[in-house]
Amino acid sequence: MAGVCAKKTRRLAAVNKQIFFASDFHLGMPDATSSRARELHIVRWLRDIGPQASKIFLLGDVFDFWMDYRYVVPRGYVRLLGTLTELADTGVEIHYFTGNHDQWLRDYFTQEMGWSVYHKPLRTQLGAKEFFLAHGDGLGPGDYGYKFIKWLFARQINRWLFRQIHPDLGCRIARFFSHSSRHYAFFGDPEGKNPEKDRAYRYCLDYQRRQKRPVDFFVCGHSHQPVRLPVEGGEYINLGDWLRHYSYARFDGEQMYLEFYPLS
Repeated sequence: MAGVCAKKTRRLAAVNKQIFFASDFHLGMPDATSSRARELHIVRWLRDIGPQASKIFLLGDVFDFWMDYRYVVPRGYVRLLGTLTELADTGVEIHYFTGNHDQWLRDYFTQEMGWSVYHKPLRTQLGAKEFFLAHGDGLGPGDYGYKFIKWLFARQINRWLFRQIHPDLGCRIARFFSHSSRHYAFFGDPEGKNPEKDRAYRYCLDYQRRQKRPVDFFVCGHSHQPVRLPVEGGEYINLGDWLRHYSYARFDGEQMYLEFYPLS
């Protein structure tokens, strides 16, 4: 009887496992002190959700800059990386999408930590629902200058050339351009009052209209504004960020919830 009860308990626990989504931690900016405080806050969140989680999706710009060198790991972030790896070791699936600030990620997380890494948007089924997952940069019409730069940075030869620079100098150069190019506005709408300005949202609207099988949930980051918007029978969810909003999404197998993790 005890064995039957234990099996039932394990089945119920598996059923109750949930899926979490977050993005835009931008660890490393604007300085080491504030970044460390934010990292500790994120680690507390991960430890809180860990017992409930079956999967965690990180949709880009977790780091303000990341470069996969062959033998060198960028300094810092050991608390976050250790916590995520500890969760992965207990069976929680970690899915990492590169963003515009951490696009130079190769195989370190997959080989050393067992995470799944994606460099492009992903359409997938989670439970009985259809999901479209992406960081959100470069989606939608226009912004051709950025799309060209992204294409240029994605070239293997350019990554190889950059890795030939000493890591100390390379990281300094990358952080300079990262800081100088950063803008956290909602595409000209910092309060998020006109979501139609979000290129990713407009992309998702157009994508949905072309599908025979509609998407239930479009989940993106990048704009730094936590919003939920209807998309032709589905829903667009932007995850916001952990610079101001400390926001994330939770999927219980049927419904999506946009939630906020308190500072205290």
